[in-house]
Amino acid sequence: MSANGGTKAIIAALAANIGIAVTKFIAFLLTGSSSMLAESIHSVADSGNQGLLLIGGRRAKREATPQHPFGYGRERYIYAFIVAIVLFSLGGLFALYEAYHKASHPEPITSWQWVPVAVLVAAIAMESFSFRTAIQESNQIRGNQSWVRFIRRAKAPELPVVLLEDFGALIGLVFALFGVGMTLITGDGLWDAAGTAMIGVLLVVIAIVLAVETKSLLLGEGAEPKDLLAITEAVTGGPEVERIIHMKTLYLGPEELMVAAKIAVPACESAEELARGINAVEARIREAVPIARVIYLEPDIYSAAAERAGTGAAAHTAVPQTEAEEKAAHPGS
Repeated sequence: MSANGGTKAIIAALAANIGIAVTKFIAFLLTGSSSMLAESIHSVADSGNQGLLLIGGRRAKREATPQHPFGYGRERYIYAFIVAIVLFSLGGLFALYEAYHKASHPEPITSWQWVPVAVLVAAIAMESFSFRTAIQESNQIRGNQSWVRFIRRAKAPELPVVLLEDFGALIGLVFALFGVGMTLITGDGLWDAAGTAMIGVLLVVIAIVLAVETKSLLLGEGAEPKDLLAITEAVTGGPEVERIIHMKTLYLGPEELMVAAKIAVPACESAEELARGINAVEARIREAVPIARVIYLEPDIYSAAAERAGTGAAAHTAVPQTEAEEKAAHPGS
């Protein structure tokens, strides 16, 4: 659902931004407003960003190869990180440069004065449609999370990126309308420069937020606490496993989770019996957390003496069963 919803939101944003970019450029050519130029470049950058997200989603679907045995799912994170860089450099820094240039040589808007206001109002309407689509698609997977938590914790990068881009675009249009409006009222081009600078600062901040969040995904994030608890209960929910000695999880892509665990198993009479038990545990994990598609389970014999001595396989800390236990085990985290 997240992939399809993300694609729908991206296409809606792309269509809106292309139309907005054209109208803004026309308004800039007619009026010479720096706010309109900054907004034009902003829309062009956003259009390119949506194209990058579509390319990333397409390339992530490639089959695994011997060189990339876990597939290409995390390529979506790479393209999302590139989007943050483009937004920062092409959108934010250009707007700040244009604001400086306009402040050094302020000029009033003397011709086609109604055009920038009409264009900005129309752009707000188009961006609102795109933003509404992104909100609707995000609500299908957001659950009861706050918007801040959804953006920070989402594993599929497309919806958070489009949400922040559309939100930034709407606020930027308001800033541009303020700068242009005050310039028309006062005849002072410094207001236009001020609106442009506000747009630049806004885009830089959004780009930094996106870069920080996508960097975390690129480095590799583990399962959410609720999924970790579900996996733990699935592993220990049958007679095949006595306890988890240690376990690690890693997102290979937005919809693919890897689970690797060393498990303590009771004594078995044959390797066939042990294999049947491990298969049963894997089936329970996939039923509890369907995105857990790559599972590696290493059987071992638990030894309390080895754990007390701090040596051997049993020396690893068992997986905390709840968030409270996890905090107790790692009070400094």
